[in-house]
Amino acid sequence: MRKNVKKSNKSGGKGIEKQYMKSRTVCKVTFRLPKEAASGAETVTIVGDFNNWNITETPMKRLKNGDFKLTLELPCDREYSFRYLIDANRWEKDWFADKHIPGEEEVDNSVVVV
Repeated sequence: MRKNVKKSNKSGGKGIEKQYMKSRTVCKVTFRLPKEAASGAETVTIVGDFNNWNITETPMKRLKNGDFKLTLELPCDREYSFRYLIDANRWEKDWFADKHIPGEEEVDNSVVVV
């Protein structure tokens, strides 16, 4: 059984935070795109393996400080590739992802390991 443990990156509250649930085989993963990467965006969606690369299914919430944030529950013991779609016309990787792999377009895919 996994303990309810929170792991975060060393990015000062930006990027990816993981919370492993004690009684479940899922991890709550909080994705945060900093305002510096969002560049004044109106909308950001997260697109990846976990939503079959659907560009409209998973919009992120814009915070008062200009960051965008979203929490998903993902099954454990997997790696998930993803990217952010900014204003429906520009891709961005997660600067604080666990790793990056080549993507189909000019931007690498980000990977979160849970």
